[in-house]
Amino acid sequence: MKTTIDIPEQLYRRAKIRAVELGSSLKALVLTALEEELGKDPGKTEPRPLYFARRKLLPEYEALLQAGAFREGADSAEIVSQERDAG
Repeated sequence: MKTTIDIPEQLYRRAKIRAVELGSSLKALVLTALEEELGKDPGKTEPRPLYFARRKLLPEYEALLQAGAFREGADSAEIVSQERDAG
């Protein structure tokens, strides 16, 4: 599969030089680096929180979530009505 990425000029030059030093191509160097990075044991590095865990909710949605609007069996319409009446 082919893809296009933007690499800062200085990083590109360093990578190209390293590839020449190793007697390899830039493509092979990038593929090797990706394989190494993706092959790391996730338990040895601190995991980055998933996007879903890092997101910031809209205040209205957060209030509904805290009120239990999205729990199984919750009547969302009733909770929304209560929120409107209270506000």
